Amino acid sequence: MRDVIVTLLILGLLPFAIRRPWVGTVIWVWLAMMIPYRLAYGFARDLPFAQLAAICTLLGILFTQPKMRWPKSSILTAYLLFIFWMCVTSIFALHNTEVVLAQLVTVLKIHLMVFLAIALIQERKQLEALVWTIVASLGFYGVKGGIFTVLTGGGGRVWGPNGGIIEGNNELGVALVITLPLLYYLYQISARRWLKRMLLAAGLLTLLCVLGTQSRGALLSVTAMAVMLGLKGRRPVLSSVAIVTVLALAIMFMPDTWSKRMNTIQTYDVDTSAMSRIYTWKTLWNLALDRPLVGAGFRTDNPLVFSIYGPQMTVAGYDFQGGTVLVAHSIYFQALGEHGFVGLGLFLGLGIATWRRAGALAKQSAVQPGLGEWVPLLMRAVQTSLLGYAVGGAFLTLVHFDLAYYLCAIVVITEGIVQQARAQPARPAPA
Repeated sequence: MRDVIVTLLILGLLPFAIRRPWVGTVIWVWLAMMIPYRLAYGFARDLPFAQLAAICTLLGILFTQPKMRWPKSSILTAYLLFIFWMCVTSIFALHNTEVVLAQLVTVLKIHLMVFLAIALIQERKQLEALVWTIVASLGFYGVKGGIFTVLTGGGGRVWGPNGGIIEGNNELGVALVITLPLLYYLYQISARRWLKRMLLAAGLLTLLCVLGTQSRGALLSVTAMAVMLGLKGRRPVLSSVAIVTVLALAIMFMPDTWSKRMNTIQTYDVDTSAMSRIYTWKTLWNLALDRPLVGAGFRTDNPLVFSIYGPQMTVAGYDFQGGTVLVAHSIYFQALGEHGFVGLGLFLGLGIATWRRAGALAKQSAVQPGLGEWVPLLMRAVQTSLLGYAVGGAFLTLVHFDLAYYLCAIVVITEGIVQQARAQPARPAPA
């Protein structure tokens, strides 16, 4: 029955993607972030719903020919260069050609839909529909996991949706940390009291879910995010105290087993999990020194890379020998290993450009009527989300996580809205 409901719901939304292509990009985000068909147990789990949404969006563009706009932005320049360089490194990849091409196609699909969202979403209401979709899609797992954490007293570990990039507990934790500032933005702009209360409850449960993932990277990420979110608020001191207090109370709720796991951050040298990351990072560093421009291309987790560049290490009685294959466990080393120092520079440049442009838009729009009440709040939320991604991603293989690039898209779309508002002639004052 669940399969039928999910299938009918998704298929029922597809005509809207044809009629209004911008809606198609939002539907794609919902399917990519929440993966609702994975909540079913039968035939719906493996149907290509995301591809159908993309096809309907493209058909809608073809038939309705909507106005498409790519605002002039340094973010788009860095973004396009990064995509171009990923295509270049795929030519020189060390992995099997079929595997590399399959990954390249998957990555290009992600970025195509991001660019379509940038081109088609041109109004504040449309932009906020995108933000609501991101928050609701990931917040669903945050609320669900938060309730689970409360019911188990923090003793159970929360995992992400099966089959997605955030399936693991660590990935889910960081994804929710990235989402929390956007949720806080919606809380700030919501006028209805009942809605604010629902968002507040969702935020608290999501915070508990982050802790319930028992991810050490997510703990570091949420701590950095909490400090930044407080400093970026309208009342920095009061906001910082309130947010840190809530975080401290949430941590106090967690059991001793959780505290013991978090304390292993200080004893990484005897932790096999932590040392496996160091082993991988050393491997990818050796790889980058040997192939500094193009790296190894997509999927560095292959025997050839680790047999050539893997160091010999023994930790806690476990031998990490050359040939032990692991994933990158870091967005920075993943970008470095896959795309060389050039790719890492472009990846970091995209993040820096997004951060700087968000800050500039926040300042420029602060006193502008029609923009000052929401643009600064949204841009500061994006900056805080970027910080969460930068800290949490340091321990995870999430270079190709859609959400990170939708943060870039939100800033570019906002920039387009601001440019359009400034281009309109000022209305004369009433006599």
